[in-house]
Amino acid sequence: MLDQFDKITAAASSIRDRWSLTPRVAIILGSGLGGISGSLSEAVTIPYDEIPHFARSTAHGHAGQLVCGLLEGVPVVVMEGRMHAYEGYPLQQITFPVRVMRRLGADQLIVTNACGGLNPQYRTGDLMVIEDHINLLGDNPLIGINDERLGPRFPDMSAPYTPELIDAALSVARRADFVAHRGVYVAVTGPNLETRAEYRFLRTIGADVVGMSTVPEVLVAVHASMRVLGISVITDMCLPDALAVATVEEILTVARAAEPKLRALILAAVQAAA
Repeated sequence: MLDQFDKITAAASSIRDRWSLTPRVAIILGSGLGGISGSLSEAVTIPYDEIPHFARSTAHGHAGQLVCGLLEGVPVVVMEGRMHAYEGYPLQQITFPVRVMRRLGADQLIVTNACGGLNPQYRTGDLMVIEDHINLLGDNPLIGINDERLGPRFPDMSAPYTPELIDAALSVARRADFVAHRGVYVAVTGPNLETRAEYRFLRTIGADVVGMSTVPEVLVAVHASMRVLGISVITDMCLPDALAVATVEEILTVARAAEPKLRALILAAVQAAA
């Protein structure tokens, strides 16, 4: 982990050579949710393979590029696509972009994902504001020698998702009259979707939705003292007694249809950071 600092510095310097502003907010867009980056003005787009030490995103619905610019007049840096454990990347590499965005100056992270719904009160197309998570990835990006320049050895996780940001996001949804739950996200490795028995297990241990991302990025963000807002788009229902086959195409279609609601929550969080 001690060699990360120099790599983070090199990546941040490379980005600064092409974009001189200091971001207030870092945004990670999940599967099928990349359209929001099109709202940026004065945008500079940098493919991941042009940034030192960045991995490439190979997942469906992930463009694999960093978009820097102004969102509602606020400087932001947006990951249009992320990396996952199922692509074969170690968690420190998956979370490396969060370190870089923090190094650029962002002190708030908005992280989004497409996920499966475990809570029977949820519906496809609903949003869930994440209030807590469960890590079932069998790994942690903070394992290894700790570099105090990046964060403390034992970061507190009593409130990884910032309560004020959660409340603000839910208030936006109420005013706009669309459904946004608050609940618990569980991260699994994938890439297969879960069995009926696994869905029952995940629901039993307290999860409302299940996905294959987000948790490593949030762990690193908390380690780096960033405020965090997490938003899940429920793209398919994972009810073991009424389970239907889910396809990637259907998941991406639902994610794209939910984008206007997601955009409203992101814009409110960005404006609050101004």
